Amino acid sequence: MAFENIPAANANNESESNPGAWYRGLTRYHWFVFVVASLGWLFDTMDQQLFNLARNSAITELLGRSANADAIARQGGYATSIFMIGWAIGGLFFGVLGDRIGRAKTMLLTILVYSGFTGLSAISVGVWDFACYRFLTGLGVGGEFAVGVALVAEVMPDRSRPFALGMLQALSAIGNITAGFVSIAIGLAGQSKIVDPTRSWRLMFLIGIIPAILAIPIFRKLKEPERWKKAATIEGKDPVKYKLGSLAEFFGDLRWRSNAIVGMTLAFAGVVGLWGIGFFSPELIDSVFKREFAKQGLSVSEISAKLTIWKGITFIIQNTGAFFGVYAFSHLSHRFGRRPAFAIAFILAMASTAFTFQFFNRFSDIFWMIPIMGFCQLSIFGGYAIYFPELFPTRLRSTGTSFCYNVGRLVAAVGPTVFGLLTGYVFAGYAQPIRPAGVAMCGVFLIGLLILPFAPETKGKPLPE
Repeated sequence: MAFENIPAANANNESESNPGAWYRGLTRYHWFVFVVASLGWLFDTMDQQLFNLARNSAITELLGRSANADAIARQGGYATSIFMIGWAIGGLFFGVLGDRIGRAKTMLLTILVYSGFTGLSAISVGVWDFACYRFLTGLGVGGEFAVGVALVAEVMPDRSRPFALGMLQALSAIGNITAGFVSIAIGLAGQSKIVDPTRSWRLMFLIGIIPAILAIPIFRKLKEPERWKKAATIEGKDPVKYKLGSLAEFFGDLRWRSNAIVGMTLAFAGVVGLWGIGFFSPELIDSVFKREFAKQGLSVSEISAKLTIWKGITFIIQNTGAFFGVYAFSHLSHRFGRRPAFAIAFILAMASTAFTFQFFNRFSDIFWMIPIMGFCQLSIFGGYAIYFPELFPTRLRSTGTSFCYNVGRLVAAVGPTVFGLLTGYVFAGYAQPIRPAGVAMCGVFLIGLLILPFAPETKGKPLPE
């Protein structure tokens, strides 16, 4: 594949009046950039979800069979929080690096980091080295999003940008779904005694290293956006006044600082809602189905294999809903604006999540409650991909996007720990403490609604320079 005769990024000079669907008029290079960035984020999210699916089994084995459910819940919350802290720190570091050395180079580095340490998680011998590997994986996971969306935002025509970014985020659900299929396959292998069901989580992490590495050769043909090259040229002429990824300007300029606080708060609300509640759906499955399987007289290994399969099915269904929810946000924000779209998404996420955690009881509930919850919760993340790059200029776009997403995630890292403490202590006396804990934490979506009056509306406006 060659693109020598196709400009790397003249797209934003194209006419906004180009009629028809958002993808009409895109060049081969536009599609190449979109596919590469989407693959990077897709593999990233797959590795994230392998952790969510394997977390309970991993913590159970690493603590020992004598560990009770409360201890497992607490340690699972700690491991998730540590992962999210690594995500935030890596996102900030690689976000600045993406502005300073380029989007394509930084994306390659992030993929190497998150794929390598996902694989190393398989050799964990205790909960703390497991948490350490998760922290290091988080460094790469956090950086990939910001440089990927900055790359697509700067290459795509203005009229296509929000839809391309929405689709990029929607395709991340395919990574989540892939993780679900991996879980089902390993669960079936456990049922057939091909692998030990109680140790199958190690195989899941080993699988997590493969797809990301396969994507790396693609980046040899990826160019830096013309917008970024122009910004780098200006920096070269006046490095004192104009510096790529300048934290001094980022925090010193009132406009960028205000936008960063708004974006960070929006991210905090959505990330806690997803990682502190929604992605504990495998634990909800454990809570409801483990007793049913035990009543059937199944052995521990048979129950473990069945739960692995059903958790995989749940994730596939949840993220099928997520795919449509994320892309729906693109159309909603295009029609009504970014702020109204966020408001609708936060309200629906709060209602659907509380309803699911309170009333989920039967196998059949997986097929309608879970996809509705996935649709509503993940739609918010479509907004992040579209909105955050629109808040900052080229020289600060990766830094700003990463700050919003990852500092929001850093603050949100308390979410899984709070969830674990609620289930392990506050609601420990309940028959199924995960239910009231999930409902109580849904109040976090209100924070997203409260910050919206301070958020600038960017619908129909070009990217700031």
